[in-house]
Amino acid sequence: MDRCERANDYHKKGCNCCQAVLAAFSDITGLSEAESLAIGGGFGGGAGTGELCGAITGAVMALSQMFPATIEDPAVGKKRAVGLSREFQKRFSEKFGHLRCANLLAEKYQPDDATPAAQRMELTNHCAIMIVTAVEIVEEMLNDR
Repeated sequence: MDRCERANDYHKKGCNCCQAVLAAFSDITGLSEAESLAIGGGFGGGAGTGELCGAITGAVMALSQMFPATIEDPAVGKKRAVGLSREFQKRFSEKFGHLRCANLLAEKYQPDDATPAAQRMELTNHCAIMIVTAVEIVEEMLNDR
């Protein structure tokens, strides 16, 4: 099972978007599945406010864990983390036009060439499309590095 399928499976089991994305990367973040699910628990539905999409927060958390800031040089790590966050959000926004959960939910997205994993998996659930695309973007960013 690839990470997109793993993330979708977490979502189908009832995990929120943040949990599903973060847990899909447990094999490389160093976080256990339980830790990923616990950390991401409050970030679904834009942290319950409709703001930043949970799939985005899960992706940013995963990237931050993969490329962590250290106490020895927090400024460099913080700069790298913010840069990765911005790059991820730029790519996500290019595909969906929004970053806010409430705005994304107002749209009716269908898988297309901009979301190949969702298209390959024949997903129709709105959040599932966001989740697997977030995973896909993180994987693209890792491959670019």
